[in-house]
Amino acid sequence: MNNNTPNTNPHTPLPPITPGQARIGIFDSGYGGLTILRQIRQLLPQYDYIYLGDNARAPYGSHSFDIIYRYTLQAVQALFQQGCQLVILACNTASAKALRTIQQRDLPTLDPTRRVLGVIRPTVEAVGPLTHTHHIGLLATQGTVNSGSYTLELHKLCPDITVTSLACPMWVPLVENFEYDSPGADYFVKKRIEGIMRLDPDIDTLILGCTHYPLLMNKIVKYTPPGVRIVPQGEYVAAALRQYLMRHPELNTMLSQRGTCHYLSTESPDKFNQSATMFMHENVSAEQIEL
Repeated sequence: MNNNTPNTNPHTPLPPITPGQARIGIFDSGYGGLTILRQIRQLLPQYDYIYLGDNARAPYGSHSFDIIYRYTLQAVQALFQQGCQLVILACNTASAKALRTIQQRDLPTLDPTRRVLGVIRPTVEAVGPLTHTHHIGLLATQGTVNSGSYTLELHKLCPDITVTSLACPMWVPLVENFEYDSPGADYFVKKRIEGIMRLDPDIDTLILGCTHYPLLMNKIVKYTPPGVRIVPQGEYVAAALRQYLMRHPELNTMLSQRGTCHYLSTESPDKFNQSATMFMHENVSAEQIEL
């Protein structure tokens, strides 16, 4: 157990951060957010990062709004206690069900100078210019589909866009059980892609609204009709973060730039390391943390 386990009581004061010493926090309920972290580090390798996976309580998709909000807030507070000035919710479910409440209700009390960002808005902003038919498909977890967040955000930017959503309940288990490249994965990937294209044959842009799904990319490309653009999130979130830091130099000056990355997990470190190494394409060594 990490001896520096943070106290996430909402009344516990956050430690002050000296300019040039803050880190960027990346949070996910499990492993999928590592695909976001990998893209961010490729684009912005100079910064220092802390990744926190709440693997012991994953997946979040089947939980109620209140539970997802409470778990996500605990993770954000933990990353703030670890010295993060900015936290990215690299989890579509948390972004859909907790981000707005944390931004509007909790940050003013915790520390109005700190920031929490999500992954849905950057994805939506990138997708609008990509579609020609104005018919977009969303493949995601049941929780993200039920939230309606993608449809809401897309309609804010492009009111005439038609959004068709379909949950893929087997895709995350395939990834987390190392079956993403197995012959058995073909059945489940083919079934969902054919299913969403039947719902709307005019779809020309397909959002992968779960951070696990890029590991299924070989299968997804195999069964997606020609001419349909596939949109994973990592590169768009990374580009949006770079633009955000350029627009907020006062935040950028707070961040340390030693090119390090530290991993925390609520699960056994050995189990996390094995799966995280698969996502990151490099050896990972994590510490256990309790939220």
